[in-house]
Amino acid sequence: MELNVDQIEQLLPHRYPFLLVDKIVECVPGQSAKGIKCVTANEPFFQGHFPGYKVMPGVLIIEALAQVGAVAILTVEGNQGKLALFGGIKNARFKQQVRPGDVLELECELTAQRGPVGFGTATAKVNGKTACKAELTFALTERTAASC
Repeated sequence: MELNVDQIEQLLPHRYPFLLVDKIVECVPGQSAKGIKCVTANEPFFQGHFPGYKVMPGVLIIEALAQVGAVAILTVEGNQGKLALFGGIKNARFKQQVRPGDVLELECELTAQRGPVGFGTATAKVNGKTACKAELTFALTERTAASC
């Protein structure tokens, strides 16, 4: 399954400038998702992060990976309308810089789920080369009027 940005916004509560996935290119609900983020020079975070040498902050690469993982779990029958919250990050490693003009290839494979808590392995690549790897934990919760 592929999702455009409008469909992603139906699943995730994030909006500009914090929606960090432009397109889902592949999704197997409950198992995995792949997405892309086209990094542009006019991203608001570049104004204060290494001005004069634009590098995407690692924490935002991790967030983009988490958003792709959230799509994988929120497309499962019965999870629509819920929130997937960050529960933790383990073994995050950054292998190369992500700069304007790069297309960030985002992949998250869900590895386990116990009740509302789940786990995944995530990789971000640029031109097929690993930029970041991490293990992510998420928690599903009901969406309330106050959380939207």
